Amino acid sequence: MTDSTSFDQRRLRSNWVRLRTLIVLRWFAIAGQLAAITVAQRLFELNLNLGLCFLAIGAAIVTNLIAIFVFPENRRLSEREVAGMLVFDIGQLGFLLYLTGGLNNPFALLIMAPVTISAATLSGRTTALLGALTIGLVSALAFWHLPLRTDLGFVMRMPQDFVWGFWTAITIGIVFLAIYVGRVATEINTMSDALAATQMALAREQKLTDLGGVVAAAAHELGTPLATIKLVSAELIEELEEHPDLLEDARLIRDQADRCRDILRSMGQAGKSDHHMRQAPIGAVVREAAEPHRDRGKELHYDIAPAEGTDPEQPIIDRSPEIIHGLRNLVQNAVDFASANVWVDIFWTDTTLSVRIVDDGPGYSTNVIGRLGDPFLRRRRRGQTRRPGYEGMGLGLFIAKTLLERTGAEITFANGREPYDARAIAGERSGAIVQATWVRAQVGREAEARAALGQNTPIAAPHVR
Repeated sequence: MTDSTSFDQRRLRSNWVRLRTLIVLRWFAIAGQLAAITVAQRLFELNLNLGLCFLAIGAAIVTNLIAIFVFPENRRLSEREVAGMLVFDIGQLGFLLYLTGGLNNPFALLIMAPVTISAATLSGRTTALLGALTIGLVSALAFWHLPLRTDLGFVMRMPQDFVWGFWTAITIGIVFLAIYVGRVATEINTMSDALAATQMALAREQKLTDLGGVVAAAAHELGTPLATIKLVSAELIEELEEHPDLLEDARLIRDQADRCRDILRSMGQAGKSDHHMRQAPIGAVVREAAEPHRDRGKELHYDIAPAEGTDPEQPIIDRSPEIIHGLRNLVQNAVDFASANVWVDIFWTDTTLSVRIVDDGPGYSTNVIGRLGDPFLRRRRRGQTRRPGYEGMGLGLFIAKTLLERTGAEITFANGREPYDARAIAGERSGAIVQATWVRAQVGREAEARAALGQNTPIAAPHVR
């Protein structure tokens, strides 16, 4: 995911705000404003300019009614449209505060609400502009406003020091809420994007697994008819030696039958439709996961051994897409950064099963090792070519960690050298270390593997929506 893609997603996310949401929020604001004016006049006997106050509230009501009758309520607003509505709300509330004492009005703090909404839904640039507009308006209200007067002519106002303190609190609140809400919204949206990418990766791996099963089943079922065609064509070739035209046709039938056999054999090598291949020894599953990275110029070394005093027979586990795709991402990360070698250690005890992947590269950076597994951990700088073909944003590790944890694995990251030692020696386990550990009872299938599996069931074609 590139920086431009991330920017496009932020712009697209700003279009998720529904018109109905802002209309409902504005109705609540209008109801609150009417209630506040009524209480101020009847209970506190304040002398307000009701004509101008109701003019400001009426403008908000008219704007809401126009939005309801002109546009469908489920309309998704663009960033500019949302910003325009928030600017209107800031201006309308600022005008009401001007009529009702400025910063002497305790409801002045509500002017932070539009900026908070912007921070949660709009881009940082738009939020900064709205925040600057709001701070400027609040600053103007500190100097210019109509005083709050009672029916007896008394002016209700705070000491000037309190007014400046209130101005400072509102200004700091605008900046703090914009940063705080914006940061939280970014984290939530980032995690949502990363989880969506994880689901897509898992769905892709599942479809490939299902497709491999269908092809393997087809290869198995068509094996007998193709063998019959080849046998019959061979007999025809022997009997048609005196008929050159028919002999050529018989040879063509035999050659095409051989071609069909070879195609089906190459497409169905995995044999994933067989019951015996739905579970496999842990070593076979790990080798399958690492297979795409075997010929990328780095040497893969496998060490498969039990802990001392443990049954030497390899544990049998499910060939689940989560495990295969997760381990594949971990191996890919190691191969990308290794100098020449990657070690894959598989070991088990009576209760646990572990896969450890080590490389001889530079290892994890000390300032991010505690955050490994978070999505979009960093963005690559232009011209940085340490890892060709990848953006280096941590999404691969996030997907691997998420998928493996769904199977019950515990993932740990470490370095094979001291953090202050910057040397990475080729041929030594001095680089990054990642280990996945399962409880055998959660992933082990030894009992099922030893039991009679019965007949293979027909595999239906993958359902494509």
